[in-house]
Amino acid sequence: MAASPPFYAVVVGVGSGTGASVARLFARRGYPVALLARKDANLTPVVDAVTAAGGTALGIPTDVSDPASLDAAFAAVAATWPGARLAAAVYNAEAGFAYKPFLELTPEDLDRALATGAKGLFHFAQRTIPQLLDAVPSEEGKEQQHPPTLIVTGATAALRGSARFATFAAGKFAQRALAQSLAREFGPRGVHVAYAIIDGVIDTPWGKDRVANDGKADGKISPDAIAESYWHLHTQPRSAFTHELDLRPFVEKF
Repeated sequence: MAASPPFYAVVVGVGSGTGASVARLFARRGYPVALLARKDANLTPVVDAVTAAGGTALGIPTDVSDPASLDAAFAAVAATWPGARLAAAVYNAEAGFAYKPFLELTPEDLDRALATGAKGLFHFAQRTIPQLLDAVPSEEGKEQQHPPTLIVTGATAALRGSARFATFAAGKFAQRALAQSLAREFGPRGVHVAYAIIDGVIDTPWGKDRVANDGKADGKISPDAIAESYWHLHTQPRSAFTHELDLRPFVEKF
C-alpha cells in the first residue's frame, strides 16, 4: 500500500473553468487534490486530467449545502489518505446565479444564492478550519512549507448590487462578510483566509460564444491565470497576507 501523503488540498466546485484549473495546478505543485462537486460528470474529466499529468486526485460527489454530505466527503478523504493534513482549501461553489428583474425573482432564487454562496461556505469552513489549524507549523518551516490557506471565489456582486442581480448579490455579500470574519479570527492563528473578487467573464469552454469586452484578445479572464493567483495567495508568507484580491481583464471597466 502506498504511503499516505503528508498534506492535501481540497477544491469545491469543479467544472471546466476555475475549479478545474485550480485542481490541475495544485496537483502539479505536489498536492493530492480532493475534488467536491454535485455531479460525477463534472468530477470525472478533472480527475482524469490530473491523473494523466501524473498527479493524484479523488473525486467525491458532494452537496456543500448539506452538512451530512460534507461530513461523508471528508470521511472519504480521511479513509483514502489517512493522516494527511489539509494544506489548502478552495471554495469555488456555483453561487445560485439568477439574472432576472427583481419582480420575477422567487424565494427559491434567494434560497439557492444563500445556500451555496453563504451557507455552503459556512459548512465548508466549519469542517476545514479545524484541519487547517492542525496544519499550522509548530515551528516556522519545520512541517508545512506554506501557511494553511482557505481561498473563496467571490464576484463583483460582493461589492455592489446591480439591476437584475438582487439574489446573487445577496448571497455574495453574505459570503464576503463571512470570509472577512474568518480572516480576522483565524489569521492571527496562522490560517490564511483570502477572498478573490472575480470581475469579468471567465474564459470557459461552455462560454466560448459569449462575447466580452467587444471580443478583444484577453478580454475574458483565463481560469489558469486565476489558478496562478490562488497559488500565489497560498504561498504568501504570514508576514504579508492578502485578504482580498480582485482580478479582471486589462480592458474591463471598474
